[in-house]
Amino acid sequence: MGQTVRVNGSLILLVACAVALAGLARRIGVSAPLLLVIAGLAATFVPGVPSFALDPELVLPFVLPPLLYKEAVDSSYLNLRASMRPVALLSVGYVLFSTLLVGWVVHLVIPGMPASAALCLGAVLAPTDAVAASGIARSVGLPGRFVTLLQGESLFNDATAITLVRVAVAAAVGSGFSLLSGVGEFLLASVGGVAVGLVLGVVVQWLRVRLRDPRLRTVLSLLIPFAAYELAESFEASGVLAVVVLGVYLGHRSATVDYAARLIEGSVWKMLDFVLEAVVFALIGLQLPVVVSGLGRWSAGQLAGYSALVLAVLIVGRFVWMFPGAWLPRLMFRYIREREPSPGWQGPVIMAWAGMRGVVSLAVAFSIPLRTEDGSPFPGRELILFLVFVAVIGTLVLQGFTLPKVISWMRLPKEDPQQATLAEASAQEEASRVAQARLEELLAEPGNQLPEALEERLRVVLTRRRNAVWERMGAVNAETGESQDETYRRLARIMIETERAEFVRLRNERRIEDELLRRLLRRLDHEEAAVAG
Repeated sequence: MGQTVRVNGSLILLVACAVALAGLARRIGVSAPLLLVIAGLAATFVPGVPSFALDPELVLPFVLPPLLYKEAVDSSYLNLRASMRPVALLSVGYVLFSTLLVGWVVHLVIPGMPASAALCLGAVLAPTDAVAASGIARSVGLPGRFVTLLQGESLFNDATAITLVRVAVAAAVGSGFSLLSGVGEFLLASVGGVAVGLVLGVVVQWLRVRLRDPRLRTVLSLLIPFAAYELAESFEASGVLAVVVLGVYLGHRSATVDYAARLIEGSVWKMLDFVLEAVVFALIGLQLPVVVSGLGRWSAGQLAGYSALVLAVLIVGRFVWMFPGAWLPRLMFRYIREREPSPGWQGPVIMAWAGMRGVVSLAVAFSIPLRTEDGSPFPGRELILFLVFVAVIGTLVLQGFTLPKVISWMRLPKEDPQQATLAEASAQEEASRVAQARLEELLAEPGNQLPEALEERLRVVLTRRRNAVWERMGAVNAETGESQDETYRRLARIMIETERAEFVRLRNERRIEDELLRRLLRRLDHEEAAVAG
């Protein structure tokens, strides 16, 4: 079955190559997940490349939580709440529909595939991938409501799918199953996961506000996704749902944490997310040697036919769900028509074509047990692994590469950048006005008296922040093509770089010590961050 991933030279090389390829993808403007999957697939044909088996005991509790947490923190609670109905239809309704459709077709077509095992395959393939679809959608400027739906679906559908897989596996291995117990397990997983996420969210938020050291808060933020997952799973609740709820809760309250914690946490999580995503998508492609082992019972023609069938059912089935799911509620309920914008015909097409599968499906497929309760092999396990692998690769490559073109063909009205700038400028104007009033109140107090030059400096900072956004909408410099704000930022960066170089020269001449250099550079770094922001 290949070797389980361990911390050794091969794993270090895998991480290094995956990160390098992800960086290359960003540089040449190609979707990093797609390039990594193809590179991983190609690497399996290179002699000497080790075989890596995705270990569900590693991926589900240690890789999935931080990826989901980062996506949840970056999501919008208000947008998700406003889109709760369509997100629920996708993350619960579509997952159930896809599970039943794929399971039914596979049970009918593949000889000897029991209904329980076929439903297990359907549940494994039901959840869409969060990273690939939303990343592509943002890169091509898809309107925000579609990004919210894709993000919300992929955040919450993993919990539904994993619960369905557990129920299907229990039926397949003969450990006892009934419809009532299946519904009870689903409710326990859902309610328990939400409860654990909310309780931990309240506790962690209380700690975040009171911890003074930003490094401790950063360590806390790195630990809590794993703690949420493990705690929820220990209660037989959904660890995935607990992590998502926790992330959304804390992300909505991120403004209550001081700037130092936000800067450090943001940098650490960007790095961690970048590395994990790169490794995960490279690992998907590297699964080929693992999934083709044990397929001797089926001919190449059978495997190709079954794979094409499953892939077609996934793609067509999503279209079958999307149009009724988007339009029937609007036709049935007037309040939906009044509250939600019309999806048109383009919306369902884009959402249907964005249904790519990812690492969760593969990891859950590998978690299917080898044997049933009576000791016999799990029916069709090798074939299930292969079909899942082909479906994941097929949707990522076929839909991933063509999704930008599909979005372009839909000719959706793009969000006006001028409108976005106007909203930003209006918000900044209002905030600066309130801050200006507060500043004058403070300066009027005897304990806050400053020299006139310093008072004016405080006022100038507020004025520059207020004017900077408005200037982006105005005329540009005929020589450089920059707005006044852009010219200001460029000159400020040049001055900071000049100071930085001079500090280094003084250190090299032994006129200042390294400790003082680090302190001076740290001050300049904060100033440069303020200029860049």
